[in-house]
Amino acid sequence: MPSDLFIVGGGPAGYDAAMAAAKRGIKTTLVEKEHLGGSCLNWGCIPTKFLLGAVASLAELEGQVKMKTASGQIQLDLPALVDRKKRHLEATRKAMAAALDKAGVQLVRGELKMIGAVKSVVTVGDEPQVFEYKRCILATGSRPAAHPGLKADHDAILNSGDILSLREVPKSLLVVGAGFIGLELAQFFSRAGSAITLVEAAPRIAPSEDEEVSKALHQSFKRMGWDIHTGVRIAALENAAGRARLVLEDGREFGADKCLLAVGRLPNSRNLMLEMLGAEVKGAGWVHTDEHLMASPTVYCVGDVNGRTLLAHAASSQGEWAVRHFAGELSDPYEPGPIPGCMYGAPETMRVGIMEAQAREEGMDVKISRSQMVANPIAQAHGATGGLVKCVWGEGRLVGVTAVGHGVASLATLGTVLVSQGWTHKQCEEFIFPHPTLDEALKAALLGPAA
Repeated sequence: MPSDLFIVGGGPAGYDAAMAAAKRGIKTTLVEKEHLGGSCLNWGCIPTKFLLGAVASLAELEGQVKMKTASGQIQLDLPALVDRKKRHLEATRKAMAAALDKAGVQLVRGELKMIGAVKSVVTVGDEPQVFEYKRCILATGSRPAAHPGLKADHDAILNSGDILSLREVPKSLLVVGAGFIGLELAQFFSRAGSAITLVEAAPRIAPSEDEEVSKALHQSFKRMGWDIHTGVRIAALENAAGRARLVLEDGREFGADKCLLAVGRLPNSRNLMLEMLGAEVKGAGWVHTDEHLMASPTVYCVGDVNGRTLLAHAASSQGEWAVRHFAGELSDPYEPGPIPGCMYGAPETMRVGIMEAQAREEGMDVKISRSQMVANPIAQAHGATGGLVKCVWGEGRLVGVTAVGHGVASLATLGTVLVSQGWTHKQCEEFIFPHPTLDEALKAALLGPAA
């Protein structure tokens, strides 16, 4: 039966697009080959937060022990945690399916085999079926990257999906890649009892973040006992008698019970033959989109697969925007404004807008103001006083905020509002912040001397 809108992929972009279309009375079909929720729910954002939430009390206890105000032990039950995570994911997927059904969205469990301008072939069970539509939203997401010589064997060498199902904490864990995925999972296993060795090809960990943030993270993780190696290249990685063995190009060798490969993401665009529609596919398979998120005259491409911003909330924004564009509610180019990003754990990070290096590269009249977390009463109360909040000013307006430290991800929403509206120093002075709160670290940075 023909649909108005044919959506491929039930992750944040596809699911939110389907629900937005249903609210508008648009006849919609959603195809998902595996699990509703995509990588975010099943192997990314949500399960990793279940793990980090389970060791948050350990981080809190560390702070109190450091201040000599408490002592004791907290025992993690990893099998129970993994089971709880599994129950939550299953229940959430069930609730999502029920919501789609209630909204009138046709949910098809199958795999897209060939995409067309107004009809596509989907394998449902073992049978190919043809679906017709007016327009398609392609939201197939991404998967863990593998590079020559750096491939998961799903035994000793794991990807980010594999490691979430471990039921025993490895005594030693080798982490290849110091982006947010590697750092969040390394934090969990470190607090759960693993000895961490971290290897990163870039000159610093968290290489996409502000340099001051990277430095603060490095110092924090060194204090946690991590063995960190940056600016290095890997010559070999293998499963040696059930353990991971890594050799660097300089000859140094490391072994561990398990290795986590966290070396980026790749788009799920294989074998779709998008070029037949006139779409442009770049590099590893990233689908080029125009100013209206369209890869061809009838196909929108949203979320990770277009390579714009690999974040779940960015994907949802794009999916919902594509529906509004299809419905004729807007015609201007897609302009999401500043998109916040956070790393969770202890410490956390947040950033939104333009960082200092980019602002200077763009030739702005740049000024920087900061506050140190040690001056914040909430950070002091938790015994977690490392880190800072940093504000970037361009032409007299706030263009970026970044932070690292205790609970700073909670500053992301307010920071995004201030940056998106381009607040001036005077506006910040007139805004009342509640006391005592972590938000006051942002206030101190906004109102601090700028130079």
